[in-house]
Amino acid sequence: MAEAWDPVLFKARVDDVLRQFAAREADHLVDVDPALAPVAQQMETAVARGKRLRAAFCYWGWRGGGQPDSDALVRAAASMELVHAAAVVHDDLIDASPLRHGRPTAHEALRAAVPRHPEAAGAARSLAMLVGDLLMSLAGQLFVTSGLPAAFLGRARPLWAALARDLIAGECLEILHTGAAPDMAASLKVIRYKTAKYTVEQPLLIGAALAGAAPRLGEGYSAYGLPLGEAFQLRDDLLGLFGDPAHTGKATADDLRGPRPTALLAETWRVADTDQRERLRTLLAADGPEGAAAPDEVRALMRSLKAPERVEGLIAARVEESLRALDELDAPPVAVAALTSLAHSASTRLS
Repeated sequence: MAEAWDPVLFKARVDDVLRQFAAREADHLVDVDPALAPVAQQMETAVARGKRLRAAFCYWGWRGGGQPDSDALVRAAASMELVHAAAVVHDDLIDASPLRHGRPTAHEALRAAVPRHPEAAGAARSLAMLVGDLLMSLAGQLFVTSGLPAAFLGRARPLWAALARDLIAGECLEILHTGAAPDMAASLKVIRYKTAKYTVEQPLLIGAALAGAAPRLGEGYSAYGLPLGEAFQLRDDLLGLFGDPAHTGKATADDLRGPRPTALLAETWRVADTDQRERLRTLLAADGPEGAAAPDEVRALMRSLKAPERVEGLIAARVEESLRALDELDAPPVAVAALTSLAHSASTRLS
């Protein structure tokens, strides 16, 4: 991978790092006590799948800083995927989501580990919370044992603190705004802190810091990464309600629980008239297996107001802004080409 960007090859390298690392850590858990086997299995399961976008952005943050391909850097970049795995476990727990990638989420799967517990559901949720905590801890361990020089790692250490703080801030904001009147400004702030920063911007900045790049490159990465990260989550909003569950692997209409402060809902609310808002409020307040009594009716109302098309417009505008930033980026052509490709794959995906 010295020059041409091969996302399939890169994903295979990251998958291999994570598979071996997670297997070793699972063995350590089971060595403590065989009863921990279900916890170890869920830790490995959480790590097993993913597009590896965060690792890719970290890698190209490094390459954009003029550094060559490096197996040690790939290991450091793979740690970004453990952060994501931790966030997914915690997010599914917070949202009470039953499915992820078409399989039971950690807190659902772990019920089988506590069949005799007097409060099995609560115990399983507690175990899942600890799996997420463990994954976040392991992310730091993989990063510092990546094989990169200590001086390189030291340059990036402050960014790790910022990554964790912003991610938690975004999760907290989503909880605080769930059930409140839809508001686009609030939804976009949740998107920026819960997803955009740790998915795109901060992996790029960490890669640049590891490379010892000049501050100007980091500024360019932020100009590219923040709008692209927002586009990524806006696409997720659309997929969550209008995507094909066979591709997304998630329960349909999951975001209607609460309801959560998605930009799609905020845009629907913004353009709705008084009667439409009252109808939407009634639908969202009703109890049902997916959080709303009639998710199809919610979707129909959104379509009638062209809310999905409006969110598509928000995505397109952010991708365009991101790509314009690449025109000003002082980075090798191979890095610019890879980041261009990543911008398209992150914003047009089906799952």
